[in-house]
Amino acid sequence: MKTRRTLIGLLVLLVLIAGISVIAQVNRPYQNGHVWNIAFIRIKPGMETAYLNYLAGQWKAIQEASKKEGLILSYKVLSVEGHTPGDWNLMLMTEFKDLATMEANEDKADALTQKMIGNDEKQMQGYKDRSEVREMMGDRLAREIVLESKSR
Repeated sequence: MKTRRTLIGLLVLLVLIAGISVIAQVNRPYQNGHVWNIAFIRIKPGMETAYLNYLAGQWKAIQEASKKEGLILSYKVLSVEGHTPGDWNLMLMTEFKDLATMEANEDKADALTQKMIGNDEKQMQGYKDRSEVREMMGDRLAREIVLESKSR
């Protein structure tokens, strides 16, 4: 009799655990997508051509090399209308598979930049030169949200 009660108790417990695990599976209608590094730039008045020449030259060359090496997925440059003199008017967007991939490839990206541009001193000089034509207003990491359920 005692064995039978223990067996029934275990069976009830197993049914409860199975029921809880089914309920615990949440089916969300979205999933995490790629990660974007977004830089907000304010091009100084009259300096659009100078900065866009840099983007179309050296910046694009580094982005393309990063794509070829599999360090990034894509990149975009978006021009926006500033509403006040202090607003940013350009977004530079770089797409990564995910945060883990982005972080794992930091050393490779640094090595590629050193190869294409030069040492840290030369890179800092480039930042100083570009500060004459643009101002960095900030940057953000953003995760894309894909409005579809995960495939199982």
